[in-house]
Amino acid sequence: MPVFPINMPQLGDSIAEAIVREALVSPGDTVQADQNLFEVETDKAMMEVTTPCAGTIVEIIAVIGTSYPVGSPIAVIEATTEDAVRAGLLRPEDSGEIALAKVATSAAANGETSAEGSAKADENLHFAVDQSEVITQKAPLSVQPTIEGGLPVPVRSSVYLSPRLRHRMEELGLNSADLAGLPGSGAGGRVTVEDFEKFIRELDESRMTDASPMRIAVADSMRRSWTRPLATVTVPVGMDALLAHRASLSVKPGITLYVMRALALAIAENTAVAGRLIGSKIIHPNVIDIGFAVEAEDGVLVPVVRHVDQHPLSDLLSSYDDLVRLARERRLPKSAMGGGIATITNVGPFGITAASPIPLPEQNLVLGLMAGRRVPVWDSGTNTFVPRMESNFTLSFDHRILDGGAAGRLLLRIAELLQSPESL
Repeated sequence: MPVFPINMPQLGDSIAEAIVREALVSPGDTVQADQNLFEVETDKAMMEVTTPCAGTIVEIIAVIGTSYPVGSPIAVIEATTEDAVRAGLLRPEDSGEIALAKVATSAAANGETSAEGSAKADENLHFAVDQSEVITQKAPLSVQPTIEGGLPVPVRSSVYLSPRLRHRMEELGLNSADLAGLPGSGAGGRVTVEDFEKFIRELDESRMTDASPMRIAVADSMRRSWTRPLATVTVPVGMDALLAHRASLSVKPGITLYVMRALALAIAENTAVAGRLIGSKIIHPNVIDIGFAVEAEDGVLVPVVRHVDQHPLSDLLSSYDDLVRLARERRLPKSAMGGGIATITNVGPFGITAASPIPLPEQNLVLGLMAGRRVPVWDSGTNTFVPRMESNFTLSFDHRILDGGAAGRLLLRIAELLQSPESL
């Protein structure tokens, strides 16, 4: 029977590689189509690589703890011609040319390339990757290169760095943000190569631990976000009506879910507030998909709830709870990642009463929920102070798209919607 390489699949639009954490099968095991083969870690979540078809595992190429770019061979499977054709590893007209497939597999297992073998793969399947495009595997770095849009890119900075220094930084996988605390001795405070090498020597004498892929991804996302002019406004929001409605329910939605629904309805009334500025045009969102921040191990994940404006609160509850659980386990499905137009972050459980959250690079808005406090509010009807449960809501936004007045009106509309939680 013919044998085929199993390659590292594209696990997400912005994911260029993944670290193999565990092999779930062994050489000689008989497997079914779509059976889990490896557990891998991306910069967003723990995910599984599955088998393309039924067959027998001939060889496990991947080394545990090693990072493999998309398209790299990580295992070899033996399958019948029928199963291979059904999975797209062979085209029907090529099923008689099994010898070529064996040659291609052998070359892939040895790290070589074979145009003849790779031509048998169906290019529409993520398992079938042209071997000429395979990137050589590499061990995980203690400092990963800057990733933008999922691909390594040269460092960009408004601070002048000589070509020689940039080349040295790229060798070490560093970017200009890593030099933020380094005073330069060159003209105008410029960081010289000598300053940089002294800095690296001092680092070698310090205690260091590896940053996780998620921490690196968060850091890079925030660095790219900060290239825009960002601003934050705050409005106190009464929470008594929301809390009373929640207490009356047998199954109680999270506070974040109430606010997510109110935010979606407010955006639906004027989609420009969640738009993106591209050139001289504001691009309005086509759908109102909203993400929410969930603290995970050594970072934050942002699962996305789709079409929030089109579904009442009761319909969103089950899927929202599932996403919270999967995010904490770092097992979010690809369908729940990316594509959101705004994010909600609830830092109230940590006792935080004021913050300026930073929107994701591809978004204009992030809504922050602060800790609730009971405060005195003047009642003009009784001419007395009355207690009210109140939370500060903050809205951080791209100042190129919104001004303070528009941002404030959006917050006030959200607050107004929350006073009638039964309508959400």
